Amino acid sequence: MKKKLIIYFNRIRERLWFRPFLFCLFSVAGALIAQQADGIGLDDLVPNVDEESIGSLLDIISASMLVISIFAVGSMLSAFSSASNTATPRSFKIVVTDDVSQNALSIFIGAFIYSIVATIALDNGYYEKAGRFILFLFTIILFAVVILTFLRWVDRISRLGRLEHTIIQLEKVTSKALTDYVNNPFKKAHPVKGDFNDGQAVRATSVGYVQYINLETLQNLAEEKDLDIRLNCLPGKVVHKNSPIAFFRTNQELDNDQINKRINKAIIIGKTRRFDEDPRFGIISLTEIASRALSPGINDPGTAIQIIGSHERLFFLWQKEDEQHNETAIIYDRLEVPDIAMEDFFNDAFRPIARDGSNNIEVMLRLQMAFKSLATINNEDLKKYAIQHSEEAYKRAEKAIQFSNDLDTLRKSCLF
Repeated sequence: MKKKLIIYFNRIRERLWFRPFLFCLFSVAGALIAQQADGIGLDDLVPNVDEESIGSLLDIISASMLVISIFAVGSMLSAFSSASNTATPRSFKIVVTDDVSQNALSIFIGAFIYSIVATIALDNGYYEKAGRFILFLFTIILFAVVILTFLRWVDRISRLGRLEHTIIQLEKVTSKALTDYVNNPFKKAHPVKGDFNDGQAVRATSVGYVQYINLETLQNLAEEKDLDIRLNCLPGKVVHKNSPIAFFRTNQELDNDQINKRINKAIIIGKTRRFDEDPRFGIISLTEIASRALSPGINDPGTAIQIIGSHERLFFLWQKEDEQHNETAIIYDRLEVPDIAMEDFFNDAFRPIARDGSNNIEVMLRLQMAFKSLATINNEDLKKYAIQHSEEAYKRAEKAIQFSNDLDTLRKSCLF
């Protein structure tokens, strides 16, 4: 249930209206709650604040916040467009959830709503002496928060949507998803092993990408109906209506259609991929940035080299897991979950860069350096595919680089 709430929260964070809506509610509540100070004996303890001084502050806030809010929205849209055009359209989901920008927009809109509500209440005699003083304090605090937020937001908007900032954000999100996977590749269930005899196939009910699998729901179903369930998909896999997304078996006489519906309900399929449950998607998005940078129209090998460094850091997450030697307890003992092949991770990360940068000696040298460093990790699969991709990258370079001295230099840096 907790994981499901996190997924829903991440989805709603991508909606620009959510935080401004919450701040608007808080603003209205704050403006009206100030009146509660009247009638509790504070009149003799607080100074008398003139209505005109409060009204002047509220007028300043109301006159400026709407303009700043419109300016903020325009700046954010420009940043979103820049991220899509200079990096990859897939990065939009990362940029739009930027906390600093969303909080700034929310505070600006909330301050505007607060000033309007407070002005109306003040002009109609809603507040007495203590209420006016509390309203004055709220207004001063809000004024200070707006100024500090604006200064912080100006610094962030100068970087939001810029290529380097987008790469950093993408790497951060990918690192989180990949860390979760490396620490728990089978999601606290059994790994897929051997044949699944007499298993009934469960086929997808829609076409799209698997976004989330509710293992807790599947475990409860398996215990309730005495099932063994083997998943045939992971978040990120593309499926269609004839795709077997899972198999189940039982010794009981059951309504298979009902079981199919309940398993399908636990496997969320959408039109796009998501970063939080799909580590390959983040790696693919980073690689897309490198491929775009290596296109003839842009010719930016420096960005491709930066992406190779990002991939290198991500793959070293496997070394941390090997050093920890964590034994994961099996919680979902009636489920079998497949893992992601190391070959897929390498193909997602390095094959497009080797293809598109095969004629650039600097990119190919950096790629071979990455393969050498990854081969030092105490993981046999990593070593195997590092050597394989080192050889494949060199063969691509052989066909693209004409200068023999460059090829000799590259050959010396290879793993094979």
